[in-house]
Amino acid sequence: MTTRLLLLIAGGLAALVASIAVAVTIGPADISTSDVWAAVTAHLGLGESTLPPLRDGIVWNLRMPRTLLAAVCGAGLALCGAVMQSLLRNPLADPFVLGVSSGASTGAVAVVVLGVGGGAVSLSAGAFIGALLSFGLVLMLSHSLGGSTDRVVLSGVAAMQLFSALTSFTVLTSADADTTRAVLFWLLGSLTGAGWTDVLLCAVVLAAVLLVCLGHARTLDAFAFGEEAAAALGVRVARTRLVLLCATALLTATLVSSAGAIGFVGLVLPHATRALTGSGHARLLPVTALAGAIFLVWADTAARTVIDPQEVPVGVVTSLIGVPAFVAVLHRGRRKT
Repeated sequence: MTTRLLLLIAGGLAALVASIAVAVTIGPADISTSDVWAAVTAHLGLGESTLPPLRDGIVWNLRMPRTLLAAVCGAGLALCGAVMQSLLRNPLADPFVLGVSSGASTGAVAVVVLGVGGGAVSLSAGAFIGALLSFGLVLMLSHSLGGSTDRVVLSGVAAMQLFSALTSFTVLTSADADTTRAVLFWLLGSLTGAGWTDVLLCAVVLAAVLLVCLGHARTLDAFAFGEEAAAALGVRVARTRLVLLCATALLTATLVSSAGAIGFVGLVLPHATRALTGSGHARLLPVTALAGAIFLVWADTAARTVIDPQEVPVGVVTSLIGVPAFVAVLHRGRRKT
């Protein structure tokens, strides 16, 4: 099993690097993989760039950070989905079950439409603050209701509906047509305008949360048998749940603040990956993260090129692909049962 895991990770990393290199070349400008290599090596100090400034800027300042952010967001959302499904023992759980995306939407709309912060607060910062407020509300509600798994899910649903209503009310009463269109595009998930700061911030948070989750891999395996069985095995259930909920909420809030709400990545990819790795989380989590990264790289590539020169929100593409994929996974599970 260790050999199989190493092969899966090595193959996944190779596929991810190849996907990024090819995805950067796809677009209106004629860019080759050799151009990508020349730009990357030059900016990393490993050689001198042979590209004209315009082509170098397209590769390094536009396409590369966007593609890398897609990979990081895909990996993070898939990782959070796998953890949430195991932690909550709910196969329909995804990174947004805690109301984080709805809170981020409200925060972003408050900044863009209402001008909260007076220009000192960016859209990403407003979305991040809104996401944390929503998660804080979920923690408070679930704790007051007893703190059990089903109470966490129900508290997340309540927070999701509350902040969705606030977002809709704000847009309908205060936004003009252009602002409404811009907000809707962001709410559906968009990597437009991705920069190196976004990539670095999201990658650092992803790495930290991945380490935390891998450190709790055996604990997540115990949660598969139920909270009582996990407690009997020596797991500190309440503490572990709080740590993992906070870690996944932090990562989700960071990703949503940079890319908007991109659905179905955290719901479908964990189910698909279990067919390759089994249910052991030491194997499941890294492979799921790689699968999510590869998936979102190509989903974003399709989003920005399929109806060029217009762009489709990447969340629309992931949903169009994710729905039939999820149905296929469900049918496969039913046949096995």
